[in-house]
Amino acid sequence: MDKQLTITESISINAPASKVWTAITDKAKIKSYFFGTEVDSDWKKGSPVIWSGEWEGKHYEEKGEVLDVEKGKLLSYSYLSTGREDVPENYSTIVYRLEDKGSDHTRFSITQSNFANQEACDHSKENWKTVLTGLKKVAEGV
Repeated sequence: MDKQLTITESISINAPASKVWTAITDKAKIKSYFFGTEVDSDWKKGSPVIWSGEWEGKHYEEKGEVLDVEKGKLLSYSYLSTGREDVPENYSTIVYRLEDKGSDHTRFSITQSNFANQEACDHSKENWKTVLTGLKKVAEGV
């Protein structure tokens, strides 16, 4: 894994931070914009996070742990991708930041670090662009 490989993507969302927070922590909302993925977590520091679903006809289950939470402002978790050996150095760290810009406007950013290689980093970057576009629609109620 390469701790130097890091991506950051951000988007402006025309919704208050509280609605964006709900969109990133509510299981049904996440499924609607995150490639149909089922997410199971209570989003409390130290709690597990389990992602599962079907991709290209195959079932997958991925896992991580909530690392930090500041309700309405920050959510950080570890993430182990399918097929990776379950050792600490193979986990990525993902951080969501919500910046309240007033007047029902939120700046949302995601940072992910510790990729296996540049190809995995590039693939994830494209996926996050799709996820952020869907998150925006969900949070704005479009």
